[in-house]
Amino acid sequence: MSANGRKLFGTDGVRGVANIEPVTAETALKLGRAAAHIFAESRAPSRTGRLKIVIGKDTRLSGYMLENAMVAGLTSLGCDALLIGPLPTPGVAYITRALRADAGIVLSASHNPYEDNGIKFFRHDGYKLDDEIEARIEHLVFSGGIEDIRPTATKIGKAYRIDDALGRYVEYAKQSFPRGLSLESLRIALDCANGAAYKSSPCILRELGADVIVSHNHPNGTNINGNCGSTHPAQIQKLVKETNAQVGITHDGDADRMLLCDENGEIVDGDEIMAIAAVDFLRRGCLQGGTLVATVMSNFGLDETLAAHGGRVLRTKVGDRYVIEAMLRDGHNVGGEQSGHMIFRDYATTGDGIVSALQILRIMAETGKPLGELKRVLKKYPQAQRNLRVKDKPPLDTLPQVQGLLKEAESAVNGKGRVLLRYSGTEPKIRLLIEGREQDVIDLHADRIAEALRSQIGEA
Repeated sequence: MSANGRKLFGTDGVRGVANIEPVTAETALKLGRAAAHIFAESRAPSRTGRLKIVIGKDTRLSGYMLENAMVAGLTSLGCDALLIGPLPTPGVAYITRALRADAGIVLSASHNPYEDNGIKFFRHDGYKLDDEIEARIEHLVFSGGIEDIRPTATKIGKAYRIDDALGRYVEYAKQSFPRGLSLESLRIALDCANGAAYKSSPCILRELGADVIVSHNHPNGTNINGNCGSTHPAQIQKLVKETNAQVGITHDGDADRMLLCDENGEIVDGDEIMAIAAVDFLRRGCLQGGTLVATVMSNFGLDETLAAHGGRVLRTKVGDRYVIEAMLRDGHNVGGEQSGHMIFRDYATTGDGIVSALQILRIMAETGKPLGELKRVLKKYPQAQRNLRVKDKPPLDTLPQVQGLLKEAESAVNGKGRVLLRYSGTEPKIRLLIEGREQDVIDLHADRIAEALRSQIGEA
């Protein structure tokens, strides 16, 4: 049972250790059947013919198991499965739209270790499902309400392999970069995390003219995110320094996010990337509503940077799905997370690591400024973060000692910073963030709260 009381879906689909519930072949089959039924029910009357659902995955060993189970579930309900193999999550969203499919499914656990896997869904338009649709799918999985729906003979679905999905996605991503510009003057270091972008990102950058030095682009099923990629940024820092690259790009396993490394070997995080992009969009009059959408985890300095340039920051709950929901609701076109999930809605319906990187490379090319100079547009408040693995996730309001220490920390930052404590929606972790003007003060409070958490709920 997740912290929000739901059995399957967290903040980014279904996720866990592969071959242990809920990420098993049995549950994947049921999810396939339930999803096919729900998507058929919500299908527009103008859409005729057999239901079609795209299935893509990252490079995990368990992807074979889940893919076959999902195909069995979909086809057993009369739905055709369109298999595109390993492709970045945003690539699956794009191919779903391009093939005019009824939905898309991604088999990935993003930045998690290879032992984990996950299942997430896209609507026919390439956007993630809302909570209500996920709840309906989940209900069908556990209620058995569609057990008696058993198409036979020619009404059983088929599975097709789509051979040109990679090429389609490469061309789509390149279209987000101006035709009049080239990357010929740039040497780029690239860490593919042995994940879904191992073919696409090097190809995109090279076709745009860059000199690309690639690492961790030989997936074997068990090395995805293994001491590489955006969760291990020291690797891209090392590669940039060794190759004298002007910029480094590092993906996570499904390449829906990225972090950058500047020419000095310093990491440029999602907040700095958002600041660079938002200020550029404001300057060009392209930032819809003058608003950048970010989560509560982003640095308070982002608000001050946008305000100084005539814009503002709209904050959401943690999770790129909530960023996208706010963007859709209010008509905004740029948003993201500190972790490197960036959504440029002029080009994509979800976080896209390479499309996001191309936006910053465009700004570098147009201004002639190195990344190390561009990132100085954001003046960050000091932050103290503590991430603890936990065995259980009791409600935070049942931890009086922790609550008392949280109030003390909030008093200490005195309105010039923030205190946030939350459970991860995708991992057995609790995350603490304290932001303020003085690093030693916030570190002291963060250590005290972390110790209280270890005492009250234990560390896994």
